[in-house]
Amino acid sequence: MIAQCCTEQLANAGVTRSDTTRHFLNSFCRSYVPPYLLGFIKDMLNKREITVIEDPTHGIKEWKEKFSRLIQDITKREDEGNSLSVLIMASNKFYEVSLFPQTLARFYYIQLEDYYNAEIWAKEAKRRAPWSSFVADTLGQVHKSHLKKMPVYTRPSEILQLAQKAIEAFEDEEKLAKNEHAKGKQGDGNVKVLRALNTRGLFGYLEVCSLLYDHLIRHDELWKQVLTRTVSLDSVLKSTGDRNIVRFKELINSLRDLVEKRFEFFDTFLTYSYSVVKREDPSYMSRKTIECYKKYVGDAEPNDQLQKAFHKLKQKLAVTSPGVLSCLERCTRSDTKDIAVWWREICQHKHSATHALLNYVLANIMLINMKEPPSSADYQSSFREKMPLAPEMQPKFHMLALLLCWPTDGEHELASDLPHLIQNILHSYEQEYKSLFQSRYLRPIFFLGPGQGLNRLVHRRNLEILWTQDALEDAKTNWRNDDIFTDPTVQGKLLRIEGIVQDYRLYATFGDTEIELDANRKDSLWKKGHVFFYLGFTIGGPVAYNVHRAEEPSERLLKTFDNETDSSQWTKLKPEVEIMEEVHTYSLQSESGKYECSESALRWVCKETVSFRYQFSSWERFMRKPVCMDYIPAGPLMDIKVTDGKLEEVRLPHWICTGENAAMSDIFRVLHVDSSGGYLEQVSEMTSSHVKLNKPEFFLRGAMILKKLGLYLKVFADVLIYMQITSGLTLHVYLVPHDPLIQQEVEKKEKSDGFRKIQKTSPVDPVQLESYFYLSTDWDTAQICPEKQQFMLEWSDTNFFEVVIGNGKSDFGNVKLKLEVERRGGKEKDTVWTCTIGTGFRGLPLDSSDWQSE
Repeated sequence: MIAQCCTEQLANAGVTRSDTTRHFLNSFCRSYVPPYLLGFIKDMLNKREITVIEDPTHGIKEWKEKFSRLIQDITKREDEGNSLSVLIMASNKFYEVSLFPQTLARFYYIQLEDYYNAEIWAKEAKRRAPWSSFVADTLGQVHKSHLKKMPVYTRPSEILQLAQKAIEAFEDEEKLAKNEHAKGKQGDGNVKVLRALNTRGLFGYLEVCSLLYDHLIRHDELWKQVLTRTVSLDSVLKSTGDRNIVRFKELINSLRDLVEKRFEFFDTFLTYSYSVVKREDPSYMSRKTIECYKKYVGDAEPNDQLQKAFHKLKQKLAVTSPGVLSCLERCTRSDTKDIAVWWREICQHKHSATHALLNYVLANIMLINMKEPPSSADYQSSFREKMPLAPEMQPKFHMLALLLCWPTDGEHELASDLPHLIQNILHSYEQEYKSLFQSRYLRPIFFLGPGQGLNRLVHRRNLEILWTQDALEDAKTNWRNDDIFTDPTVQGKLLRIEGIVQDYRLYATFGDTEIELDANRKDSLWKKGHVFFYLGFTIGGPVAYNVHRAEEPSERLLKTFDNETDSSQWTKLKPEVEIMEEVHTYSLQSESGKYECSESALRWVCKETVSFRYQFSSWERFMRKPVCMDYIPAGPLMDIKVTDGKLEEVRLPHWICTGENAAMSDIFRVLHVDSSGGYLEQVSEMTSSHVKLNKPEFFLRGAMILKKLGLYLKVFADVLIYMQITSGLTLHVYLVPHDPLIQQEVEKKEKSDGFRKIQKTSPVDPVQLESYFYLSTDWDTAQICPEKQQFMLEWSDTNFFEVVIGNGKSDFGNVKLKLEVERRGGKEKDTVWTCTIGTGFRGLPLDSSDWQSE
């Protein structure tokens, strides 16, 4: 803030931002530059800010700025030349740092479309960091951007020449990325790090191939057949008249195979896993790789029957196992039936490979999940005949073997060597994929449901549709947090497996046999005992989801709610309140016992004398954090600090109406914010008004609840009324949650505007979150704005009803207010609250009890 004001003052005085930056570089960077200062300069010139955009249709999106804020300000307020001058100075002064020429190259090709100088500086960045795939990416992006901007009249040989440069740059990046990924070490080589594979080179290659295809077919449609290898290159030589294209014959002939290879990589990569380093993989990645792949596969069918079947499978994106497993997301029922038929034809060929039978079985499982009969009854026995499988076979074979051999519902004895099958898939996964997926989360592919045979296998997509209630919505389910399994419709599709937790490990039990399984959430293994869970299958093996204690619902319901039946067991204490710079601090001290704060409803249990203080904090700065993206506040956010003694138990207040639905505890979390960041922790117990934490360590804490489609939350809320009488009566009416901080903000705003609070009772029943409310009065002349308000947990200084009643006599008598909620469908309303305000002469209330005491 101070630096920004100083910069603006200097700019107003004629000292521009670029001048200040150049002076700074010349004055402080003459010889040795300490690391902390170099880091500051790197951020100043290169760090791109991330803007979070909330889209009501597509959710929250992040937008990364093209350049640092300083470079953007110089470009906007001065000119592009001064931005170049600053970046060139930094690049020359720090001659060993690759980041500055990399940013300079980006500025040349993005801002100026000067590809000649962009290439020079991108190569300079590579020279300084020849080992870095991320630095190498810039050169490929320069050529790709140049290719995209090439005019329509460009000759095919010139297009091919530039495309070749881009392809070579991205191929070089791929090699460097593989080297980086293979090392996976940092510092002295003894400390392993989570190093994600840089896939930008692979993706950039496909983008270039797609652009090349589009450019060439604009010249001549015959290029489609050349690039798909239906006809030879000679076919277009006469029509183009450009003999120089012969130089690129090797490149042209290799494109289709290399495009298919990279597409199959991404199909495997995205089907089996998703990112844990970032919030999610970019949605455009799958779409663009498919678009490029389809262009090079083409429409022309081979004459050979076997090759014709493979070509049709390629057109339907089902020529690999990940492709077949994605049929529910990509294909219609009719397409999936055809896919099963084509794989059966391939299986019947005398030279068919084992993977053809595998894909044939998987295609039939997809049909079953689409509620279609399988194409044949012999698919299951045919695969069983291939067993036992060789341990070195790919994980997909071992996964199918597990699916076929896992005990069915009601089967307590093992019919096969299940531990051996699990060891096979674990070993195969380690050899094939472990290094590739080491920084990614393995997505479940199938879950075990009730029933027999392959009918009991439930594809993840079917569960996602039940969870989102939208078959057209993209699959963005966060499988890591187990929240999807709180949905009763999802639970109804799955088989509950019995197991036991001991020594922080999970075992599925079959009679006297115990089989160790991996758990989706490691924090579910902290307490030993009998458990239940749902069984899923990833490409890395079986995984237990939603591990929960073996507790009967009736017992759980009693445990959850019985502590709320008698509030007299909590001794109420009034805190000491200190207000400094409009911040309220509440201090409390108690002996051994169970207590409740009269101000916030915070509850605590202590066995000794304890002193602590707390403040209310705003949720706003945390709601855009990735950890909170899927949740909304369920209670006030409190910063609690114990100054003496120890608290055994704390119960944070929440404002959600839970009714007697004990299952709602599964979707409650507590946000815990400390010096290392923020995370969500599960609650040990939930009541109708509190969430319980045992032996807590205190920083910022607040209750949150999962937001999900189809779950209609009701919230206990307050109505706040403020009055001002001048030439007429003006009322401001707010509907807000039980959040003291929000109510303090409202109070501060209204007092500053000359309004005074009227104390009235709030709605007895909870109100529907995100519903629309209407306010009305019995005065015909009253003007009420707006007509309706949506009840949200976020507060803004415009989120209230204003009631204006003009009356020259300044004697209004009684004013009746009524708040109504719009029913679903919007045709009828229900009354949720009413009150009568008594007003007197010259702005004084008839009943002094209406006024808020000060």
